[in-house]
Amino acid sequence: MKYLLCILGAWFGFANPIYQLPLLVLVFPLALTALALEAGSRKQAMFRGWLAGMLSYSACLYWVALPVHNFGPLPWLLSATCPLLLGVYLGLYTGVFALAVNWAGNRLSWLFLAPFAGLIWTVLEYVRAHLLTGFPWLTLSQAFSPWPMAIQSSAYIGAFGLSGLLVVISVWLVRASQAKRALLPAILLGALVVGVGLGRMQQPLPEKSEVRVAVVQGNISQSRKWDQKFQEQTVRKYLDLSRNVLETNNADLVIWPETALPFYLQEESELRRLVLDFCRKQKTPLLTGSPGYKQSDGTTKLFNRAYLINKQGRITNSYDKRHLVPFGEYVPLGSWIPFLDKLVPGIGDFSPGQSSAPLHQEDIALGPLICYEIIFPGIAQERVSKGANILVNISNDAWFGRSSGPIQHWNQAVLRAVEQGRYLIRSTNTGISGFIDSRGRSLQKSALYTSSTQIRGVRLLSERTPFSEKYGMLRWLYCGLAVVFVLITLGSKEKPQYKIKKI
Repeated sequence: MKYLLCILGAWFGFANPIYQLPLLVLVFPLALTALALEAGSRKQAMFRGWLAGMLSYSACLYWVALPVHNFGPLPWLLSATCPLLLGVYLGLYTGVFALAVNWAGNRLSWLFLAPFAGLIWTVLEYVRAHLLTGFPWLTLSQAFSPWPMAIQSSAYIGAFGLSGLLVVISVWLVRASQAKRALLPAILLGALVVGVGLGRMQQPLPEKSEVRVAVVQGNISQSRKWDQKFQEQTVRKYLDLSRNVLETNNADLVIWPETALPFYLQEESELRRLVLDFCRKQKTPLLTGSPGYKQSDGTTKLFNRAYLINKQGRITNSYDKRHLVPFGEYVPLGSWIPFLDKLVPGIGDFSPGQSSAPLHQEDIALGPLICYEIIFPGIAQERVSKGANILVNISNDAWFGRSSGPIQHWNQAVLRAVEQGRYLIRSTNTGISGFIDSRGRSLQKSALYTSSTQIRGVRLLSERTPFSEKYGMLRWLYCGLAVVFVLITLGSKEKPQYKIKKI
């Protein structure tokens, strides 16, 4: 029964194709804790945690099979194993969590077990964001992105820290079945999270200069995107959509998605001339995605690049994506396993970029984040620490199909906006595109698989959130506190086996 609760709590708590109720995500760590405390041994606890996590994450990441089958080399039977393999990996983290809870369950009182478990969960989310190139998707706090009021604490303690608080609440709720006193701190901590959210949502945003930005969503079919016969048609569609929105609106910047231009913009061509002429005639700067390359010593390196073109029609700056998608944009250990091709083929194997400096256009300092770079708090932190006053996420979520993948991606962007206290603009090929303010409110957002244009004023903010200012210190603080609790647990005597009421 608890395995089913884990799956349902994760499925309906995170974005899904049926109905999302964020509060239900608390059932996920709650049921995991119950499974761990009921286990007869450490080994059994870890296995239970791994199995519950594996099933839950696999169900939520079902959409990973879509790009692998639709655009890759694998049939449905093999594609379906991809979310399962991801679940097997992510389940290791819930397995370690369950092991830790089981070990500490008979050593710590109900009061201290919950913060111990919360710190372990927070540290594990940090580890998940870095180990094996990192994959911090479906972090616990992500589920609450549709409720901006509930995630304001991440401006102080980060999304991973908020995940830890949610686990603390869940563990106290589990303990309340045995020790009724545990219910009170769970309620108080929940009220604190809500109170911080309400207070911050009511604070007026800083009165800063505002710029108007237009976002274009071309809705270009992925099957035709790289077909040379349709290159001009693709470019002209983006140009026409942009002209239409600029006919009745003034904009300080137009943004197109990741690889909106399916050719090398750095090379002289008729298509390049069309794009540069557009900026010059409209007297409007453009940020757009296009592949790029660099040649040296007889070798060619490909880059997933964002170009900034000024209103005089000159390319003034660019950003090369630094955190690439394993097996999508490159093959890890490709020199060791050359027979393993990319699961989702594109135009070639990309190399990571080097610079993370903002792209400047007059007063605008753009912090570019390409595709799934938005899911990493550290990458957004790097952009803001170097002076970005707006975060921009360009992406091509057409790979995900009509699934919950694009919604889960958008929810990650909401967290980055709150953590960094910046307006965040998303431009994607097929959706979801739109505007998020520094409190995580979705100001505008497009529907999936539609051609659309949106234009809106955004504020150029320079203030740093406490999380942004203390980012490095917070990471070590969480790890240090976790070590302290581990040492306290090691020094505590094991009590008689703890049992909870059957759920």
